[in-house]
Amino acid sequence: MPRNEVILKAFRKDVPMYPQLAVRELVANALIHQDLFVSGSGPMIEIFTDRMEITNPGTPLVSIQRFLDCPPRSRNEVLASFMRRVGICEERGSGIDKVVSETESFQLPAPMFESVEQHTRITLYAHKSLNDMGKDERIRACYLHACLKFVNREYMTNTSLRQRLGIEEQNSATASRIIRDTIADNLIRHYDPAASRKYAKYVPFWG
Repeated sequence: MPRNEVILKAFRKDVPMYPQLAVRELVANALIHQDLFVSGSGPMIEIFTDRMEITNPGTPLVSIQRFLDCPPRSRNEVLASFMRRVGICEERGSGIDKVVSETESFQLPAPMFESVEQHTRITLYAHKSLNDMGKDERIRACYLHACLKFVNREYMTNTSLRQRLGIEEQNSATASRIIRDTIADNLIRHYDPAASRKYAKYVPFWG
């Protein structure tokens, strides 16, 4: 696994580039949700300099935009049950939540969920500064942050998004712009449109 070198006080320390818990959950998901009827294919992990791609045969059983909140469905329930019992994956339905939470804790770009030619692909990205993120990456981070907050019975705010993306308080206008772009893409909405801008809260479009 790729590693980063960070300096803690006077010492250097190697840390994993990707959260171990997130990788474990995604590999377990790839095994559990693979479509065994897709011939000539199987779960695949590819590591590049700037990302890790985990692909399994089979299109998603739920919308990729609803991975965090939809009740889980598994093609291979016996395998899923076994992997939960032996501790390879977490409790039922919590895996993607933990992936998003861990990438936020590591201050990484938001993961990408894709359905590609009868396959499901999830990509973890190496660290990238906000200035180096494109508009789509910022919007994806905002949307998934709102989803994670919502499933935890909380609401996204300008403050929480700034903390997620490492934006200084004096640059709150940057977070506001990202929120506006995400609203324009119909991915999030105001929880209470009548609330003042200072106390605005946001939820996913499906919330």
